[in-house]
Parts: sequence; C-alpha cells; structure tokens
Amino acid sequence: MSPYRTLIQPDALAHLLDTAPGRTVVLDCSFDLTDPAAGRRAFEAAHLPGAQYLHLDEDLSSAKTGRNGRHPLPDRVAFARRLGQAGVGVDTQVVVCDGSAGMYAARLWWMLRWVGHDAVALLDGGTAAWRAAGRPLESGPSRVATARDLPLRPPAVSWVDRDTLLRGLAQRRHRIVDARAADRFRGENETLDPIGGRIPGAVNRFFRDNLLPDGRFKTATQLHEEWRAVLGGRAPSEVVMQCGSGVTACHNLLAAEIAGFGGGALYPGSWSEWSSWPDAPVATGPADAA
Repeated sequence: MSPYRTLIQPDALAHLLDTAPGRTVVLDCSFDLTDPAAGRRAFEAAHLPGAQYLHLDEDLSSAKTGRNGRHPLPDRVAFARRLGQAGVGVDTQVVVCDGSAGMYAARLWWMLRWVGHDAVALLDGGTAAWRAAGRPLESGPSRVATARDLPLRPPAVSWVDRDTLLRGLAQRRHRIVDARAADRFRGENETLDPIGGRIPGAVNRFFRDNLLPDGRFKTATQLHEEWRAVLGGRAPSEVVMQCGSGVTACHNLLAAEIAGFGGGALYPGSWSEWSSWPDAPVATGPADAA
C-alpha cells in the first residue's frame, strides 16, 4: 500500500488503525495561540484512540531569543528523537490532526518532512471530522508509546532565513505569500506581535481560504485554480510561505502541494521574527501591485 502524503479521510485512517496498528501513529497537536494550555486540555478531554499529544511550544518549537520569532524551529536531531519517543519509526505512517481544521497539524506535517519522513498525512477535517464519521474517541493523557528509532534523512522540504528574504526584496526574487488574515496583513488589529504590517511585496492568502465550510480542504481542482492565481505565474520554487510565526504558512504549503504546486519554501520566523529587527522594512495598507 502506498503511503499517504497529503490528506487522509477518517474512514481510511480507521482502516489503517484496524489493519496496521503497529505501523500507524496518530499525532495530535491541538493548540490555542491565546491559551497555550488549551490544546492539551482538549486532547485529554477527547482524542483519537491511541493518539500521542505534541505541544506547539514544547515539542514543535525551540527557545525564543527575542529575534527568532514566536515559534522557532527546534534542532532537527532533537525533534527526530522526540518523534521516535512518540512511536514514529522509518516504516511508520504518521497521521497528524488537531481541533482547528489543520491550523497546527499542518506545521507538524511540514516538520516530519523536514526531518525526512514523508509518509505523513493530515486528517482532513481533524477531530471534528472523525467524530462526525461516528468514530470513537478516548480521554486522558497520551498512552505510553513504544519508542522507535527515527534516523534523520535528507529534508523533503525547503526553507529560507530572514537574510535570504531581505537580500531578495529589491529584485522581487521571491513570491512571498502571507497566510494571516487580511486585517493583520494590512497592519490592522495586530494582537500577537508588537508591530503590525507585512513584508514588502507579499501577497495575501488567508490559510482558511483553503477550506470548505466544514473544515475539510477544498478539492485539488479548486485549490489548483485558486493557487495558480496566488502564484501569479511564478514557479513554485520561487515561492516563500510565511505567516505570523511559521505555523499557518504550513497550511498554505500543504494546500499548494494538494493543488499540484509543491516545492515552495517556508520562512519559519515569519512576521514575528521579521518585525523584531529594528531595520526590517515594513509595508502596511492595501496590497502592493503584483
């Protein structure tokens, strides 16, 4: 059976858990940016059977310095070790989920590919879709997983740093796509970072625009048409996805992958890192001309 690499539906996941339980690991990274303890509470109240919980701040991020954003990437070796502790091995099909239609799970999807493990898919619609399909949930903390070895492999994704973006601004070397809501993109109603605005030249694609009203992703055909317009004729390899702190940008990377435009890079520090530097150029107001 071919591994799932983008999305998986509840019935398909249930089949995997029934037929290949030792080779299937569900990782739940439910979270709330305004209440960091809320995701663990929600997980312990109800989660998919056997799922392991990973915390955005504790497991999917490293220490903040004040200049590296709100959710800097951890060390790759340390993160691969953490995945192994959660039961992920070289032959494991990983399924990631959350209670927010993939808002946080997409970050984990990208990070598994970042350490070279591409047999990872996001549960389409998350916990809500699993519940709506009549599938069982359990409560309590994560079960103790059987630890496995997950050696690093070459990354299956790409990323860029602040200096790379800064050097390319004048020549518009990259198509920068900002996943935040339109008001934050314009520099309005900023509540998470000290300064409002965006990286000059960026275009806006709110990550929730990838979804249907029920929280599932739009079809590949619909996403293809929408993302073709977002890319504006640029090759996927020229695209850099960013957001507030490198989380919802991964939702756009997943949507672009589904749409057939895979290959874009993540700017992990995103606006929270960019805006922390006093010399950072900042744009506000309506979007610049494409």
